[in-house]
Amino acid sequence: MATPPTPKISAGATIPTGKFLYVPYTPALDDQSTCGAPITLSTDEWKGKKVVLFAVPGAFTPTCHINHLPPYLAKYDQFKAKGVDVIAVVAANDAFVMSGWSRVEGLKDKILALSDPNAAWSAELGLTLDLSSRGFGTRTARYAAIIDDLVVKYLEVEPGSEVSVSSADAVLAKL
Repeated sequence: MATPPTPKISAGATIPTGKFLYVPYTPALDDQSTCGAPITLSTDEWKGKKVVLFAVPGAFTPTCHINHLPPYLAKYDQFKAKGVDVIAVVAANDAFVMSGWSRVEGLKDKILALSDPNAAWSAELGLTLDLSSRGFGTRTARYAAIIDDLVVKYLEVEPGSEVSVSSADAVLAKL
């Protein structure tokens, strides 16, 4: 794994406005021959909400697919019990890949699978990785944030390739 980035934002800061693409869940997506249509979600929609956002370098990649996302889904009710309004996973993959991953993982409408095109928003936060040497290009770093009414309450970037400070358990402990 590449050297972890140093965030340009920290606890207490207001997040910059970002725009993500995603395919909202509808029961029609349960039919694997349906793709859905991506829409834009702005971070401005999180005004007045408590959001848990975690980022992964790539959908369907081993650590992200097996160790990072599934515990968030398994602990969904615990996040909700702590007042979390929105749980979202973000990656630089396109909206259709994120939607496909969401369907394979069974997220339905519990966790938003957001595409950060070209890792633009993550780059603004200083949270990207250059994985060009592996053929992946620029990706979102592995990180997690608690955002309350657009203000960062918790932000941690993984120091290596494992899932620790951005894990569901780590974030739950900070809520």
